[in-house]
Amino acid sequence: MSTIDEIAQAVSGLSPEELARFREWFREFDAEAWDHQFEADVAAGRLNALADEALAELRAGRTRPL
Repeated sequence: MSTIDEIAQAVSGLSPEELARFREWFREFDAEAWDHQFEADVAAGRLNALADEALAELRAGRTRPL
């Protein structure tokens, strides 16, 4: 049995209250992991091309206010 299977089995056995706590914990865990990945991508310059494209669109007047 893999670790994922073990986790799935453990989660399926949680009470509704425990499941709610787990959901909240996982939301926070996942958001933090995403934030770290995003920061690493920014630091590595992986988003520079997208930023340059967006700024070019803005300068060309091809944007609209939010």
